[in-house]
Amino acid sequence: MIHISTLLKYYKRQDIQKEMAENAKGREIAVKYGEKGFGKRPDILNYEAEILEFVKKGATSFHASEEHWDNPLSLTTSMNKREVEELRIGWDLIIDIDCNVWDYTKLSAVMLIQALKYHGIQAVSIKFSGNKGFHIGVPFESFPKTINNQPIESLFPDAPRAIAAYLQEMTRSHLSKAILKTDNIETIAKKSGMNPKEFIINNAFDPYKIVGIDTILISQRHLFRMPYSLHEKSGLASLPILLEQVMDFDKGLANPENIVVPNHRFLDKQQARSEEARSLIIQALDATAKLEETKEKNEQKEFIIPEVALPEEAFPPCMHLIFKGINDGKKRAVFALVNFLQSIGWSYDMIEQRLLEWNKKNPEPLRETILLGQIRYHKQNKKSMLPPNCDNQMYYIDIGVCKPDNLCAKIKNPVHYTLRKAGKQKKPGKTKSSSRGTTTQTPKQENA
Repeated sequence: MIHISTLLKYYKRQDIQKEMAENAKGREIAVKYGEKGFGKRPDILNYEAEILEFVKKGATSFHASEEHWDNPLSLTTSMNKREVEELRIGWDLIIDIDCNVWDYTKLSAVMLIQALKYHGIQAVSIKFSGNKGFHIGVPFESFPKTINNQPIESLFPDAPRAIAAYLQEMTRSHLSKAILKTDNIETIAKKSGMNPKEFIINNAFDPYKIVGIDTILISQRHLFRMPYSLHEKSGLASLPILLEQVMDFDKGLANPENIVVPNHRFLDKQQARSEEARSLIIQALDATAKLEETKEKNEQKEFIIPEVALPEEAFPPCMHLIFKGINDGKKRAVFALVNFLQSIGWSYDMIEQRLLEWNKKNPEPLRETILLGQIRYHKQNKKSMLPPNCDNQMYYIDIGVCKPDNLCAKIKNPVHYTLRKAGKQKKPGKTKSSSRGTTTQTPKQENA
């Protein structure tokens, strides 16, 4: 934990306060109080001096919403989608890169910046996250006002999710080649601490099994660490840097004792050109629509949502371990749990009750607003979706709950495990789909 004297000395700097207050305009702010977690939400920063007052009360870091609001203090957890959209006046694109191998983190940031530049976007900015990664940003002012006659502000979180996924796919092969120029598979495994089977997919190296990009967890009222906020684990500041400095960036520059506030800002709307991100968002949404259509067809062939909720006794080891309570990765766990439970026949009321019970077992529970918001978004979206596959590095493996048993070797998704163990997968044959009324093939049953 950062010593109080360091916090006070750092956050009382007027140049730091000025930059943080500028970034806070029109955003919901969440203040973290060390191990005690976040304070009340919603909150705001109106004045620079408020930052030091928060620190005197125990604040350690400051977080802001990706969304811009007409009045952040009007936000409540009971609002429906329409009410939230009436308050939202914009959103910024923020791509969160995270990896345990620092060289790979920097390479991925460079690739993503190049991809954004390729689409004609000039207002690209980047900042060190404060720990293991970077945040790459494009301000809302770069995007068109409407897409397909829809106001752009209403496309959150679907649009930034689509863009992040699209950019990841666009840069995958380039990042793979860049890493393989300096490291062979054995070295990559050693640096990442992973088994090659985890990142060699279809006989090809997939760098995004090692480098994490948040393409799914972006949701309403999603937060990011504010520029110049300190990071509790590392003690470093989330420092804006120039694009050309990424590969040479030294974390020592983010030491609060060494911080020099540069002239450039993260998410500087003054650098944005109207409509410069139109091509990016259109291509991303088109690519995502095609991908989801293909994925939906494939998934319909693999499983049918049971009419009766399957019992916890049939859950895979990873889900049992999550339900015992976890220290890290709780937001990712919520996403996986909601999709997992819905896919095995649980109603949203059952899911909500079970997740509220689970959250109490976590050493540091999630804010109830985050948990209920994920469930509400899933319900409003009205789309059945499998949880992440077992080999997805960012989920069960990274969270630390991937402890496979004998059946795990025969499945690729936690849902498949439960269906098999509960004996719900039928022999090959035509079956009516419970969701769309179409015929589909079900996989051959295997005994657990």
